[in-house]
Amino acid sequence: MAFLKTVYTIWYRDLLRFLRDRARIISSLGQPLLFLIVFGNGLAPAVAAGMGGVDFRAFLFPGILSMAVLFTAVFSAVSIVWDREFGFLKEVLVAPVSRTAVALGKVAGGSTTALIQGSLIMLLAPLVGVRFTLPQVLTLVVMMILVAATMTSFGILIAARMRSMEGFHMMMNFLLMPMFFVSGAFFPLRQVPLWMEWLARVDPVTYGVDAMRQTALQGLVPEPILRMLILHPLEVNLIALIAFWALFLIPAVWLFSRTE
Repeated sequence: MAFLKTVYTIWYRDLLRFLRDRARIISSLGQPLLFLIVFGNGLAPAVAAGMGGVDFRAFLFPGILSMAVLFTAVFSAVSIVWDREFGFLKEVLVAPVSRTAVALGKVAGGSTTALIQGSLIMLLAPLVGVRFTLPQVLTLVVMMILVAATMTSFGILIAARMRSMEGFHMMMNFLLMPMFFVSGAFFPLRQVPLWMEWLARVDPVTYGVDAMRQTALQGLVPEPILRMLILHPLEVNLIALIAFWALFLIPAVWLFSRTE
């Protein structure tokens, strides 16, 4: 019970900080909206012919949804660096609680805030002609949770050894932008160079984007065209995300438990 209470307390603290920071919620919607509106409308006429008539804005929407979840999840781990600089983390680490529980609470908090951010983006789907059925919504929620948990664990893995906010942001920008751009969020990963194909295979974001795209476009585009736009069956994406989550979570918890 003490372990679960610690997880809940850390989760509740991060969630409360997020909900009270309205400026953060609103500003974090700016970049996805910019890509969706400017890129979606600007590039739609140019790429429509090469995508079998699929509306580029509808194709882009799952990528933007993944983007909102990805960046919110990873940057939620910045609170570890922030707490270290201002002394709160020291108080937590000397408390008679499990450090593993603290790390898991951070993962839960970051995943929840990313899920909320992604849910707000989902409300914009009708603006680009995408409409969901209840099974599609539930599948998207599950995939957003997996992407959020995976990338929050990745953020904690990096933040556990970072000593400054500037260093964390530089490292995240160095890693996140390539991960996002080679994930297929902006273009189909068909007939791409071999090096890009291999980068996409080892990129966890690829599997999240692919799963969300085939879920969001199901029933919206003909099945043969949908098969041309996706990479893997939904089950493969699900297994891959769980594997990446474990790959990031275990060392992240271990490194956090050794934090001084």
